[in-house]
Amino acid sequence: MRRYFLTGTDTDAGKTLISAALLQRASRDNVSAFGLKPIASGSDLTEQGLRNRDALLHQQYSSGELDYTIHNPITLAPAIAPHIAAKQAGLDLSVASLLQACAPGLSQTAELQLIEGAGGWLVPLNDRETLADFATHLACPVILVVGLRLGCINHACLSVEAIEQRGLTVAGWVANGIDPAMEAQHENLRYLTQWFAHRHIEHLGTVPHLTGIDPFDPQQLEQVSDCLHWPK
Repeated sequence: MRRYFLTGTDTDAGKTLISAALLQRASRDNVSAFGLKPIASGSDLTEQGLRNRDALLHQQYSSGELDYTIHNPITLAPAIAPHIAAKQAGLDLSVASLLQACAPGLSQTAELQLIEGAGGWLVPLNDRETLADFATHLACPVILVVGLRLGCINHACLSVEAIEQRGLTVAGWVANGIDPAMEAQHENLRYLTQWFAHRHIEHLGTVPHLTGIDPFDPQQLEQVSDCLHWPK
């Protein structure tokens, strides 16, 4: 089994869209894959309980049919920072509690396993620990989603250096066109491509801005998964 932790340069970089597309890419390549969203804030109350849209995509595009809670063990209602939402819900988040909650998901035996973080690399779990500590404990390679918008070069370079300072490997990066009005996008992408190449970090694909795509529609999601591949 190959396991990857997927993070983004910031909130709304497109982590979940890329996660769902990578899971779909695996399925189309006849490779079993499992998606895990350890913490998800911004969830709706349904007849089955709290459900998060991002985590539902992990469930939909993973191999097999598993209970929702295997894909998303900690589901929080407010669409705010997870550590604040957890405190409001009376939960104490920590690396230890998160590892325990994720144990059923981490034990899955799919050929590829993708663990999607929340927000950027250093999202807090509590006053001392962050999701980066959780990823460091897992000791798996990282996939970085770079949201193409003003400031993305700085955000990408800082994220890579922070990840590598933890002793982790950045296995690949994805350029995601989230801002259709971004000026000099081609020049920014050219710089990022050569910067990552210089560090021997694999480019897993560039996704153009796609207006109104519904990731729950497999045919529409193929527009994204066609642009991507898993790390070699």
